[in-house]
Parts: sequence; C-alpha cells; structure tokens
Amino acid sequence: MPDARDILDRTNGQSVGRTPIGGVHGSEGGTLAHISLSVDERADRVHAVLDRPDVRNAIDQQLVDELHALCEQLEKQPRLLVLSGAGGTFASGADIGQLRDRGRDDALKGINTRIFQRIAALPMPVIAAIDGYALGGGAELAYACDFRIASTRAKIGNPEVGLGIIAGAGATWRLLELVGEPVAKEILLAGRVLTASEALDLRLVSEVVDPELLLFAADTLADRILTNDHDALMATKRVLAAPRSAHPQIDLDEQAILFESDAKHARMTAFLEHRTAGKSTEPKK
Repeated sequence: MPDARDILDRTNGQSVGRTPIGGVHGSEGGTLAHISLSVDERADRVHAVLDRPDVRNAIDQQLVDELHALCEQLEKQPRLLVLSGAGGTFASGADIGQLRDRGRDDALKGINTRIFQRIAALPMPVIAAIDGYALGGGAELAYACDFRIASTRAKIGNPEVGLGIIAGAGATWRLLELVGEPVAKEILLAGRVLTASEALDLRLVSEVVDPELLLFAADTLADRILTNDHDALMATKRVLAAPRSAHPQIDLDEQAILFESDAKHARMTAFLEHRTAGKSTEPKK
C-alpha cells in the first residue's frame, strides 16, 4: 500500500510556481478569462476542468477565485456541474508553495473551506470525475461533490499531517459521513491512500471505469440525473443538506411547493396515461 507522504513527494510537493495556461471561454454574460479552469458550458450542464497539469492541478488562489466565479454563475443559472482534472490527475492538493507562506489569519479565512462549501451547496448536483491523484485539498474537493466516479488509476488520500497541518477543508467531518470513523482515521492519521477499487468497496465512489471512459461515465450519470424534474432535484439537495432538527418540517415545506407545480401535474399525468396505455395493449386472458 502506498504511503501518503511518498505519493506527496511525487505530486504537488514540487508545485511552486507555474506558467499560466488556459484560454477564454464563453459565458452567459459575455467572456470569462480562465487561467486555471477550462469551462465547457452546455444548456443543461457545465464541465469544468482543473487545468494546471504542470503542477498536477494543485489548488492555488487563482483556481479558488475562478471556482468562486463559476459558482456565482451556477447559483444564478442552476445547472449540473461535472468537475475533472487535466493531465491524468484530478487534483494533487493545495499549492504547497502558497500554503507554506500562509499564517494564522489565512487559516481562519478558510480559503479552501469556503469554496468547497459553496460547491457542495450549489443548487444542482455536482459530479467529481476522479482520474489519478485526488490528495489533500483535491480529495476534499471530491468529498464536497454529490457524486464521485473514479478511473481505475485513481488514488484518494489526505497526507496533511505529514506536512504539519490537518485536513482542515472538510475531510475531518465529511469522511466520517462518507466512509465511517475507522477508515477516516486510517486516511487522516495513518496516511492510507485508497485505490479506486477500495473506494468503490467503501462506496466513496459510485463507479470505477477505464480512464478513457471516465468523462463518458460522468455524462451518462448526468443524463440519468437530468431526466428528473429540476425543481425536485434542487429541493431534494436542500432537504438532504438540512440538519436533523429541520426535519420533518423542511420536507413538508418543500413538498408543499412542489405539489403546486405544473411539472408535478404534467409528470404524474404522463405516468398515469402511460400506465393506462400499457394496460390497454396487454393481451386478454
């Protein structure tokens, strides 16, 4: 089993400085210049690629800023989001060159915490397509997504304690919910790095596919999700995110709104008509 510190030495432990890459991509409000994020916008979904392959997509301030801008757009115009990484890596963690120079005040700002919380709270579902390493902050970004699909070469872990810090952007509580306390402690305290098959066994990821099929699998899952009513999807996300004390009232409130919707009436009418049509074509006994 690989040790998280050994893997870190081969990934973003080297990530100090880079030459910006990327381009200009269209957006609803005009053009957005993306340096660290490549964005493919479609009518029903957005595919955003962490695009710093020379440093294995280490998460720096520029990338955080661009993710905030993308979230602002998706909060105004809700669409499903697929996140992936360029160059055979999802994200190797926070940019250690920047992280090394941050102090107490920076820690309290929660730079990565805030953006991961914002991604988790997006109105429509978010899918992480994990290829290669998802370590440290990269793993925490994946944990914040609603769904995770992995390639066969994915490796997921949190080596932060080896660098003298904690996994402070969500792993210490999201992992407890996702994989349970024993495995969370193995990852966070003992440096365990999960392979794709181990992550699947733990249901941390919902599917494992060959690397060349990863984005196809993400789009297939997106297609399945998007056959459902968008208002019902967003209501379900809100209810799932609510604290236990908010139930059952929040469920009743959201359902009351949906019960009055045109989509609910149209979808239920179509269901009943389809069932009636099916019965009429059944052979008589």
